[in-house]
Amino acid sequence: MSHLDTEIHLLKEELIEMQRLVRSQLSKCKNALIAFDHDLVAEVLYNEKRVNALELKIDRDCENILALFNPVAIDLRFVLATLKINSNLERIGDNAEGIARYVQDLDNPISSDVLRDYRFKEMYSTAVSMMDDALDALIKEDTSLARKVFIKDDLLDEINRAATEMTITNISDNKLNPLHYLSMLSIIRKFERVGDQTKNIAEEIIFFIEAKVLKHENKL
Repeated sequence: MSHLDTEIHLLKEELIEMQRLVRSQLSKCKNALIAFDHDLVAEVLYNEKRVNALELKIDRDCENILALFNPVAIDLRFVLATLKINSNLERIGDNAEGIARYVQDLDNPISSDVLRDYRFKEMYSTAVSMMDDALDALIKEDTSLARKVFIKDDLLDEINRAATEMTITNISDNKLNPLHYLSMLSIIRKFERVGDQTKNIAEEIIFFIEAKVLKHENKL
């Protein structure tokens, strides 16, 4: 294995670590919301520093590979894709931090009925399954797994639209705890953004493997 191959392998491992870290952040947000656990909220907010530090390290490693090894072809595409994937993962981490802060601002837990009506668990499980597909696609270098991400995003869009309509209806009907409805809508929108960022990641994986740019095109 050449020195460049070693550096590419280490970079890929760092990217996998970053994905697993931000996925863990989302998982803790889900548990913090359901259990109204402020210790988990504090953990998410603290770990945001780790996310930011790892993003900076990955960026520096990409720059070093470009400067020292002048990669070409698939190696160059991987480094360029890594820069963009890394940025999107950091933004997913930002969304996790935002969700944690919404939970932090609540005076009392959101009821299981409201969580069910907003399809929160379905939203969460779909978003993280998209991230898992993207990670598997990266590890296995399998673009068919990356393309599964685009199909699943339709469900996130549907739940997001329904959440907006539900919030308007609930507040218009003067139901109790309007802050809960507004917080749930904001959290659902954060997960919808996670879906968008995961689609961006899937696009970069396909670019890296197939040398095909999918931006502004039909992904399927």
